[in-house]
Amino acid sequence: VQLQASGGGLVQAGGSLRLSCAASGFTFDDYAIGWFRQAPGKEREGVSCVSSSDGSTYYGDFVKGRFTISSDNGKNKNTVYLQMNSLQPEDTAVYYCAAQQGSYYCDGMDYWGKGTQVTVSS
Repeated sequence: VQLQASGGGLVQAGGSLRLSCAASGFTFDDYAIGWFRQAPGKEREGVSCVSSSDGSTYYGDFVKGRFTISSDNGKNKNTVYLQMNSLQPEDTAVYYCAAQQGSYYCDGMDYWGKGTQVTVSS
């Protein structure tokens, strides 16, 4: 069972990135998939969550309409994306994806992937 986050990088303020979270060894059916981030010296915080059961989505207050989480219902069914627009330097962090089985919410993750670094320059 593995989760692989990718898509991070260096971007200027106002730019965009799309992160991908791919699962191997299990399917996203009946899981809540979440994105979290941790900046240096700060606690980890929840960014967004999507329920594979009903497609409901949740976002941290700081997102303010800038990010969109989505599931790939086509060829890459075990992939969840996080489209991040209007990035700001305060969005700089390591971003992690995680999965929680049998839940609509991301409040107790069962599996974690390695993070991907997002750096936003001013």
